[in-house]
Amino acid sequence: MQTLHNIARSKTMKSLAAVALVGVLGCGGAAAQDRRTGGPSRSTSGAEVYFIDLKDGATVPAKLKLNFGLRNMNIAPAGTDRENSGHHHLLIDSELPPLDQPIPNDFNHLHFGGGQTEAEITLKPGVHTLQLLMGDKDHIPHTPPVMSPRIRVRVEGKPEPVALSGGPSASAPGAEVYFLDPLKEGAVLPPKFTMNFGLKNMSLAPAGSDRENSGHHHLLIDTELPPLDQPIPNDFNHLHFGGGQSEAEITLKAGQHTLQLLMGDKDHIPHTPPVMSKRITVRVVDPSLRKHSPPDARVYFVGIADGARLPPKATIHFGLANMGVAPAGIEKANTGHHHLLIDTKLPPLDDPIPNDFNHLHFGAGQTEATVELSPGWHTLQLLLGDENHVPHNPPVMSKPIRVFVVRPGRRSGD
Repeated sequence: MQTLHNIARSKTMKSLAAVALVGVLGCGGAAAQDRRTGGPSRSTSGAEVYFIDLKDGATVPAKLKLNFGLRNMNIAPAGTDRENSGHHHLLIDSELPPLDQPIPNDFNHLHFGGGQTEAEITLKPGVHTLQLLMGDKDHIPHTPPVMSPRIRVRVEGKPEPVALSGGPSASAPGAEVYFLDPLKEGAVLPPKFTMNFGLKNMSLAPAGSDRENSGHHHLLIDTELPPLDQPIPNDFNHLHFGGGQSEAEITLKAGQHTLQLLMGDKDHIPHTPPVMSKRITVRVVDPSLRKHSPPDARVYFVGIADGARLPPKATIHFGLANMGVAPAGIEKANTGHHHLLIDTKLPPLDDPIPNDFNHLHFGAGQTEATVELSPGWHTLQLLLGDENHVPHNPPVMSKPIRVFVVRPGRRSGD
């Protein structure tokens, strides 16, 4: 039995636009929802997850038993690597998480990694949203993702106040604290980096300064929220910036970490309601731990050479010799995944390869891509990355080639 306490307020349902990924082949399926790209595990056509005997708009008891249905797919516990299988996750009062990353594990994202097909939850009075999402052995949604429609249910009774209680200092309506780019969910960072804090509708003031609608930042690292009506702890997991700083230089060990900002008043106590950012998960990569590549490893373009003429929309095939292909996040010796560099120089070879229009990632293990280029000359180069998108040592890369893209309506041979 899984019981849910202190569920956050239900969020307004939003429609999700189809995601267009440059350089990635379509993943098929008739419905727009099925064309979204998830992680490296494939789902079969017709796979479907759904609630049994629970309809949208239903009125339900506070203590609710749910049964999960699954068609054209098998159930396997987390960590079990079986084709066309996965396990259930229940999303409560939450939008869909990033579909190419592990599903969060918290009060709004319940995991059933033991292969369970039912759950008992407790909901507070009011309206809630429920949605099922299948995850693979690593809790990552499939491609295409297998998810139920999001439904709304109502629990009878008087809704409890949704505002969280902090200390005696009130925060202004609309006060917001957040991380500034490039710090965001799923970011890959070096061990030592500088982060910047954003603050809206609130003023910065040092600790001990008794000014209305003001506070100072605290950074929570790899920890849950502390009690919100008491002073925020001061230790390695709770960093204080009582001087009113809006940036910090942080050093973290290699691996996955969670980060969250929480404002404190003159006495380091959160406000009422508390002003906090969303908790994000980041991965820290130590460049000194670069994976070694065999001396004869080679990556190359298949079917195109320097000086080739291409149509504006072309399919490019990647070759790899003396190494294997493995998706991003999969740590296995002598493997990597492709990155395509377009009209750019090599990036720093001891940092994660950038992910933008000039650096296309194929972290699902793809060996081909359909790209669209403007007419004229372009440079193309392949660079292999390890599970953290960091080039190997020595780097495995092709020679850059120049290709000419013909104007629409003209044949590539003209």
